[in-house]
Amino acid sequence: MQIRAALVPEKGAAFKLEALELADPAPDELIVRVAASGVCQTDLHARDDYFGMPFPCVFGHEGAGVVESVGNRVAGLAPGDRVVMVSPACGACEACRLELPGYCSSARGIKFGGRLRDGRAPFRYADARRGDAPVYGAFFQQSSFATHSLATQANVVKLPDDLPLEVAAAFACGVNTGAGAVLNVLRPHPGSSLAVFGAGAVGLAAVMAARIAGCTRILAVDLHDNRLALARELGATQAFNAAAEDPVAGIRRATGGAGVECSLEAAGQPQALRQAVDCLAPLGVCCLVGSARKGVEAALEMAQLQQGRSLRGCIQGDAPPGEFLPKLFQHHRAGRLPVERLISFYDLQDINRAVADAASGKAVKAVLRIARA
Repeated sequence: MQIRAALVPEKGAAFKLEALELADPAPDELIVRVAASGVCQTDLHARDDYFGMPFPCVFGHEGAGVVESVGNRVAGLAPGDRVVMVSPACGACEACRLELPGYCSSARGIKFGGRLRDGRAPFRYADARRGDAPVYGAFFQQSSFATHSLATQANVVKLPDDLPLEVAAAFACGVNTGAGAVLNVLRPHPGSSLAVFGAGAVGLAAVMAARIAGCTRILAVDLHDNRLALARELGATQAFNAAAEDPVAGIRRATGGAGVECSLEAAGQPQALRQAVDCLAPLGVCCLVGSARKGVEAALEMAQLQQGRSLRGCIQGDAPPGEFLPKLFQHHRAGRLPVERLISFYDLQDINRAVADAASGKAVKAVLRIARA
């Protein structure tokens, strides 16, 4: 079928709208008519060739929409179902058996191979004059910067009827990751303290989750005053602009010199990771969710870790999305997770402006409205 998609023709290039032919679905695949897709830092890393994907390529991995058709081996889904597309996994490795699909042993090939799981190219140019060369994608097995996506039964989650599709798109990766890192990994006890480094969508989801968990001291660190102001509105008790002051010193002052029991690094910067560890109290835990290019290293002071502090990483919120996302939807319905406060909307043809606004900090969570493309 013919679709429209935002294509990156070569490494680092701007997104360009193109008419493409979507591959026919395999028996265990479905076609989703995409209504909205979040723009995530991971999409921009892929554009800039962090993952070694082939070009030209279609990205996008936070798509929400309506099922248009299903293969004859797809069960439990039907045309008309409202869904959000999430991170895929093999379903068979040890991590998948432990219900931790973020650590799937085949994840890299599934997410970043550029082709569907059986090796087919997901797209071709609709204009026959451009030849029969493949257009790559299957990014997170969805490539949702398009009017239609190919997905699998395993990487879609049904949505409640009262959750708008354009809000649901923000849950797929950013909100799931930040909230999951707090609620599933750090698990702060009521009355505890938590510092969040990076007040983007992931970090602000963590701020909201810390409030859900009952933290009484929530400290946000960022480089943008508009994001810090929003962090305060969403539950942060104090905020620090790291461009203007030393956040570790500020957090120490705010905690009477003790430091925080938990911290989250959501900026993807070595300096922020060092600060997120240095601000911990003895026995404190830092969780790393910020994304960085392979080979990026951070220096830590060994004496800090000797005092019982620990550091661990987290992918996709440490939870199976089919179980965890419905819990987040309930928090949203109850007003505890007002995700729409993070979102700035853009039409698909304005994707390059959305990307620029996200990179500059002007937009916290850019979401593309695609149904009108």
